[in-house]
Amino acid sequence: MRSFVPSRSSLLMAPALAWLTALMVVPCALVLALAFFRRGIYGGIEYTFTLENFGLVFDPLYAGIFLNSARIAGTATLIAVVIGYAAAYAIAAAPRRLQPVFLFFAVLPFWSNYLIRTYAWIVLLNREGLITQLLRWFGYTGEPPSMLYTEGAVIAGLVYNYLPFVILACYAPLSRLNPELAEASRDLGASATTTFRRVILPLTVPGIAAGAVFVFVLSIGNFVTPALLGGGRFQMIGNLVYDQFLTANDWPFGAALAMALIAIMLLVLTAQALAADRAAGRIAEAKGGADG
Repeated sequence: MRSFVPSRSSLLMAPALAWLTALMVVPCALVLALAFFRRGIYGGIEYTFTLENFGLVFDPLYAGIFLNSARIAGTATLIAVVIGYAAAYAIAAAPRRLQPVFLFFAVLPFWSNYLIRTYAWIVLLNREGLITQLLRWFGYTGEPPSMLYTEGAVIAGLVYNYLPFVILACYAPLSRLNPELAEASRDLGASATTTFRRVILPLTVPGIAAGAVFVFVLSIGNFVTPALLGGGRFQMIGNLVYDQFLTANDWPFGAALAMALIAIMLLVLTAQALAADRAAGRIAEAKGGADG
């Protein structure tokens, strides 16, 4: 009987698989298990099987928080994709020797802590902050605009913190794009706008989708930015999960909310994978046509 000998690839993958299993799969399984129990009278967990927690997730109150979180995350994603794609396009169009410098400045915010970057927006947006001082320097004498603790401040903070993800994700396909495709389009009489819309944009959809998924997934579960820049006035699903675990001491319901959030993230990732597969097929067709 032949003995099983693990391959070299299996041995190389084993540490990573063990790490993911211990620190992601097992914790998620524990959280899922908690969602099927009840909250004790004085907090804690009562180990009685129930599906009430998942039913409560669809209560209009909590469903509204989910929808509001998705709307805020979607708005931040749209703004980040528009700005990030434009920045990535400009970097990819720059001379090769300058592109690493521009990419360095794009990821420079990551050199500081997330909390520090968010607190910097408080300095900018408060009533006596830098923006108000700049307006007064230009002659504005009215009531200082109320910018902090608003939904706009939350969206601005999310866009700022996650914008580098979009720039990097969009830069990768733009930098690999065959310039002969755009030249062929122009030779056939297409305008610059048509070339971008019919050639460049479809071939860079995987990068756009990846960047959008990064921003949306990280934004919809974020609880730090709404707490600091929203002042607690805007309840997002991340804040709700945080409150259930650490304030209300309702771990089972918090676990059900967390699993619902994970389900949404999985749906978004699946949609991104399908979009990437379709775009990969278009890229292969384009390359085949160019080679022909």
